[in-house]
Amino acid sequence: MAEALVMALEANFCRVQLDRPGPGGVDQLLCVRRTRLGKTGQQICVGDRVEVEGIDWPEARAAIAAVAPRSSLLERPAVANCSRVVVVVALAQPELDPLQLTRFLLTAERTGVAVELVLTKADLLSASEQEQWRERLTAWGYVPQLVSSQSGLGLAALRERLAQPGVSVLCGPSGVGKSSLINALLPQLRLRVSAVSGRLQRGRHTTRHVELFPVEPGALLADSPGFNRPSLPAEPTELGSLFPEIRQRLESSACQFKNCLHQGDPGCAVGSDWDRHGLYLNCLESVQQQVARQPRPRSGGLKQRGGKQEPLLDQRLRQSSRRRLRQEEPDEEG
Repeated sequence: MAEALVMALEANFCRVQLDRPGPGGVDQLLCVRRTRLGKTGQQICVGDRVEVEGIDWPEARAAIAAVAPRSSLLERPAVANCSRVVVVVALAQPELDPLQLTRFLLTAERTGVAVELVLTKADLLSASEQEQWRERLTAWGYVPQLVSSQSGLGLAALRERLAQPGVSVLCGPSGVGKSSLINALLPQLRLRVSAVSGRLQRGRHTTRHVELFPVEPGALLADSPGFNRPSLPAEPTELGSLFPEIRQRLESSACQFKNCLHQGDPGCAVGSDWDRHGLYLNCLESVQQQVARQPRPRSGGLKQRGGKQEPLLDQRLRQSSRRRLRQEEPDEEG
């Protein structure tokens, strides 16, 4: 039995990094998952701490026997024990979309871990345009790091931040240069990159799975497949706490009503004099539409019988038919 860290999921296998190298200096193993893990509903994610057994040292193969409790879990991308989420968007090619950026920041805020913001392709903007974005996003509650994989702008400072102990997850839309950024920070990896679509100005997916890369001892960086439509919270009341501007305003005063949705109504302590208020209302409307589309539970209702309507009986209260009862009776012995 040995302890290890899941570095990548590849098809039906897990690649793990051993805490202590084995015979011959073997420090990584390709593992299958024990059937009992699936039967008990235990999912294995990149970043999980695991125990491996049945090690075949010459072939560098083993089986994962157990998964340690997690400190955190990101759902999309699926990464366990994450320390910080780094939202990566481009300032140009494709042009930065404030609504899309807001949705990614909301997805990151929902994880409950530290959120950082990186703006790539900064060399394509003038110094004054860079400063405008820096000031605007600072007002949102974030300190953006402007970088360029081509010119090297900001890479040293970003690498220093990512070298802090823990797992950092890069997430953001396709085509913003996440793989190029990792190549610039860790040139030995030589990750595959692709150009942005000229017609749609959308990125092409080059990262196909989540994988951890070591930056410094104890510091890991996860690249993830890009996705253009991050998710929103399930309930309208959950949305406000994901905006740093709203959290800051509610620290000094409270809204008149506990279920306030911060739409600028009388008694709302948040108000509407902040940059992202319109973006907040857009997201709020999307969440409300999302709730309205959800099917209602069939706890009641009516059914037609003999020319009249009768209430539907809850499925849990229905009696089994005599045929089903006979099928469930145990066979008599002898």
